[in-house]
Amino acid sequence: MSAQNRPPVTLLAGFLGAGKTTLLNRILSEDHGRRYAVVVNEFGEIGIDGDLIAGGDEEVLEMSNGCVCCTARGDLLVAFRNLLDRGDRFDAVVLEASGLADPGAVAQAFFLDDELRGLARLDSVTTVVDAKHVALSLAENREAAAQIAIADLIILNKIDLVSAPDLGAIEARLRALNPLAPIQRAERARVPLEAVIGRGGFDLERIAGLGEPGHVHDADCADDTHHDSAIRAVSLVLTEPLDGDRVGEWLNDLVTARGPDILRAKGILDIAGEDRRLVFHAVHSVLEGDLQRPWRAGETRSSRMVFIGRGLDEAALRSGLEACATPRRRPAG
Repeated sequence: MSAQNRPPVTLLAGFLGAGKTTLLNRILSEDHGRRYAVVVNEFGEIGIDGDLIAGGDEEVLEMSNGCVCCTARGDLLVAFRNLLDRGDRFDAVVLEASGLADPGAVAQAFFLDDELRGLARLDSVTTVVDAKHVALSLAENREAAAQIAIADLIILNKIDLVSAPDLGAIEARLRALNPLAPIQRAERARVPLEAVIGRGGFDLERIAGLGEPGHVHDADCADDTHHDSAIRAVSLVLTEPLDGDRVGEWLNDLVTARGPDILRAKGILDIAGEDRRLVFHAVHSVLEGDLQRPWRAGETRSSRMVFIGRGLDEAALRSGLEACATPRRRPAG
């Protein structure tokens, strides 16, 4: 199946009770003029309401707005085969990850499983966060922090249940965990669906905005780091051009050695002797990169990367990047 014909997949994450079911019900029931498919995992704790899946007896149920719900009972490949074997065309697929799981393993499947990758392409990860209970979830569950760290978009739901000062503190904590993802405030998961679907978070041509240099933090960062299972974000900037072979080898060695700890990474790199930007992203041990658009006239050429993960050593990461640098050539004359 060509890249153009593979439906884009939005991976929907979030801890139990965050509001994923409410968002999925909106997709299945609203008159939004688009044709979506929703794949629900095999666990029952956050399934679509019974009336939407007709008691759970059907694998696939078409809704009045043309959208489809498919309950994936065990195998992700089976779910996508069921959808695509119908011969229908979808604008996009929303895949709900278990509320108890690190969605990184699901994201990796779209890069490591050749058959699944041939059926669909991972577009982005959206994580729904319960503003009222996020502090408790982060304190008690390692997976809750991982779900936030991997996101391309964070929907901060149930904002009507917390005060304005508390809301600001919550957002600061979320940004400490993930400086890459914008935060969308919501009540009852009411957000524009176009803000969720089609973000292109795994499209190398659309990676931008990679934060500021140094460890991204807020005033309570030390306390947050303890409670969030040592997840932190490290941003690096280097003005010298990089040796392409050395930086490729370093990144490959890094994700091989620290893959389980690297929840998400993105970068835009200035390669010596190359007129185009090298863009990469990584999820755990999966690393992808490609040369994209040329550097524009007047654009500052530099390398920027952000790593989000557990137990990251900022000094070691900075040293590894700097070891890939080459002297910038002065213009002739």
